[in-house]
Amino acid sequence: MNIFDTATLLIALTAIFAYLNVRFLRLPDTIGLMIVSMLFSLGIIIGHIVSPQRFDGIWELISQLDYKTLVLDVMLSFLLFAGALHTNTQKLKSAWASITLFALLGVAISTVLVAGLLYGALHLIGLPIGFLYCLLFGALISPTDPIAVLGILAKANVPKATEIKIVGESLFNDGVGVVIFLTLLEVVRLGTDAITVGSVSWLFVKEAGGGLLLGLLAGYGLYWVLRSIDHYQTEIIITLTAVMGGYWLASWLHVSGPLAVVVAGLFISDQTRSTAMSAVTQEYVEKFWETIDILLNALLFVLIGSRLVSLSFQWAYVPAGLIGIVIMLVSRYVAIRLPLTLARRWIPSDKEDPLILTWGGLRGGISIALALSIPETVAEKDLLVFITYTCVFFSIVVQGLTLERFARRLYGTKTGSVEKV
Repeated sequence: MNIFDTATLLIALTAIFAYLNVRFLRLPDTIGLMIVSMLFSLGIIIGHIVSPQRFDGIWELISQLDYKTLVLDVMLSFLLFAGALHTNTQKLKSAWASITLFALLGVAISTVLVAGLLYGALHLIGLPIGFLYCLLFGALISPTDPIAVLGILAKANVPKATEIKIVGESLFNDGVGVVIFLTLLEVVRLGTDAITVGSVSWLFVKEAGGGLLLGLLAGYGLYWVLRSIDHYQTEIIITLTAVMGGYWLASWLHVSGPLAVVVAGLFISDQTRSTAMSAVTQEYVEKFWETIDILLNALLFVLIGSRLVSLSFQWAYVPAGLIGIVIMLVSRYVAIRLPLTLARRWIPSDKEDPLILTWGGLRGGISIALALSIPETVAEKDLLVFITYTCVFFSIVVQGLTLERFARRLYGTKTGSVEKV
């Protein structure tokens, strides 16, 4: 199949999945699409077992998809920019200290803790894996997903200050987690013999610092360009070009594209929309990127479901996935509790914060995207993808469906009306 045929098939499946959710399941988009994509993948697997010849074509098509290019090089930039654009930065400023602490120290603690626990657990159940690959998993599963949690928080009646922490941290720890992941992926590519502590540190600083700087420059440039015109069609095209061009430029400069688009999106959300766009332009730009966000998230779950079909499955992966869920939750709690304890004199927090931030820290498409981007040459990729999928499925379906009830039990009458962040 050519590129157009493949895109048509994927978008058609996305439309079908979204329709089934809206028409019958009536669940939040992220949860519903996750469930439908899982049923789709199970149907293909069962069909291939029952009648291999009829499903060989589908199997072959799925195996030919370039997941790394589709997810990491194309979709990720749009997803992150859309999330940043729809964030109220004025509210984020009130919780900047805790957001920074969780996004930096929290992700680092979680990455190392997840890696250590997973390394020991997999060896105990007879699935030995290198510590470097456990670090890769720690980096991809530690960031929480603002896209997955936003719609659910709107109904969970979480206090505003806590909601800001959850959404703000989710937005920034995505960028930090991606930088750590890509740094580790470069170590995997070059080999540990060719890497020193100094080179890894410089790689991280260059990726993160360069991405932040590029994002600021891109956001500032967008501000001046959009300020000079008032034509919403052209301004939408300009924002689209900025994301695609900025991500391409970041790749060419070898700096973090995800951080660049997040910073650019926040800059536009904070400065450009209020002073450089008319009310009509703001409405159309927001609706355009909201549609892009929904489409790509739905498409991502279609890709997730299709990738499961081609996994080299072993029954030993099942306990590994269940262990991964426990490790994910324990590491998340420690990564929140420890920084809050260390900074309790400077950062105000409620006693319920560690629990709600743990249960409300949903994993989503970003974690899957990073898992799918692991090179096929890595023998442990199927195991890591399966554990990631298990953790994300539990996070979205179980945590997502129970978050509202959990918040009400935790806060009781202390919950107040929640405004969109």
